[in-house]
Amino acid sequence: QMQLVESGGGVVQAGGSLRLTCTGSGRPLRYYAVGWFRQSPGQERDLVAIISWSGDKTHVADSVKGRFTISRDNAEGKVFLQMNSLTPGDTAVYSCGAGTIPYFEPQYYYDMNFWGKGTLVTVSS
Repeated sequence: QMQLVESGGGVVQAGGSLRLTCTGSGRPLRYYAVGWFRQSPGQERDLVAIISWSGDKTHVADSVKGRFTISRDNAEGKVFLQMNSLTPGDTAVYSCGAGTIPYFEPQYYYDMNFWGKGTLVTVSS
């Protein structure tokens, strides 16, 4: 089993920045593609960004493109989500997921084997 723990959430004013960290333990995170997802009350969980196991491929949702960046440090077993120019619409619980997806293609982006419990991001206007 792998345990994923998210950190870095909190309250920030609109226009501000936060950096989320997903830390894996139990199994080496470097073997997994890792995605950041977010969910607001009453909404479905949506993909924000995903990165391949090696870090050479990334996909960022159109809604956050140009503002959010995903990266990873396999030596440390961490994946990061840098969030800039935050708006109240970004308020959600952000979770990371890790998966051994066969191809880095959209139909596999939600096929995560392990999930963290999430961290709350609140953007005030």
